[in-house]
Amino acid sequence: MQENFSLKPYNTFGVEAKAHYFTEVSTIDELKEALIFSKMNSLQLLFLGGGSNILLTKDFDGLAIQLNLKGISEEHISENEVLVTAKAGENWHEFVMYCLQKNYGGLENLSLIPGNVGTSPMQNIGAYGTEIKDVFVSCEALDLENLELRTFSLEQCRFGYRDSVFKQEGKRRYVILGVTFKLTQKEHRIKTEYGAIQSELENLGIKNPTIQDVSKAVIHIRQSKLPDPKKIGNAGSFFKNPTIPLAQFEALRQQFENIQGYPNGNMVKVPAGWLIEQCGWKGKQIGNAASHQLQSLVIINATGKATGKEIFDFSTEIINSVKEKFGIELEREVNII
Repeated sequence: MQENFSLKPYNTFGVEAKAHYFTEVSTIDELKEALIFSKMNSLQLLFLGGGSNILLTKDFDGLAIQLNLKGISEEHISENEVLVTAKAGENWHEFVMYCLQKNYGGLENLSLIPGNVGTSPMQNIGAYGTEIKDVFVSCEALDLENLELRTFSLEQCRFGYRDSVFKQEGKRRYVILGVTFKLTQKEHRIKTEYGAIQSELENLGIKNPTIQDVSKAVIHIRQSKLPDPKKIGNAGSFFKNPTIPLAQFEALRQQFENIQGYPNGNMVKVPAGWLIEQCGWKGKQIGNAASHQLQSLVIINATGKATGKEIFDFSTEIINSVKEKFGIELEREVNII
């Protein structure tokens, strides 16, 4: 247990913030010990995974716990299906690469997403036509109220767009310890219709892609337009893509004929990046914070010296700008601490 501990290396924005107490845990017993300590001292809790989906706007006056639970196990349930379970502290991209090396399909479109396995169900991470819920079986979590283990099924997680029970009534009650996925071994479902995957495969001269080829294309696309958090502080996509009623979208199209949208019944998902770019934010910098020059959906610590509050205030300016122009209020995807 350490005191007055810097969390700068533990968040991908690279902002400075200190935790009153900090500890790393690699077993459930160590985790329970830390939780007992927090209860005895009436401390708030902050769980850290890869630090890729948080913005620290101030010092944390509580106990920050780095989850380092590691391990991957497999259970072959048929000739075509395998259950793969990864502990919360496993790096997400490394886990995806592990599965691809085994020729297990289902996660290839989620290559190069930052963070750890344990945080993946919280916001139902997704990219290029795939979401966690598509291959999710269950996750094991620790109930922080009674320190008992609980297993959540797919239905119990109530996954939505970048949403789950862990961001609703389960927020701050459970910590995810491990996740089980059902993946394919032979009859892979190749998804290339979303985004620029098909054109990227064509650029690579690939006509009959394997799951490894899809992963390679996704990695190329992400690297071409998203900044590496090891070089430029960021948390990936900062905002959710808003979903608005079809009638509202049609009215906006009368005014903005080039507006982009993806209909789903009576609702339309509008790309937040397009809205932000139309408001002139792409590449714009205020102080130490900026919108990335290649992807306006990504806010960066442009100078490496930005505070969390500076980045938060920058995001507020974007939200206000988009609402004023389009009447759409963007929602932050990043967790604000």
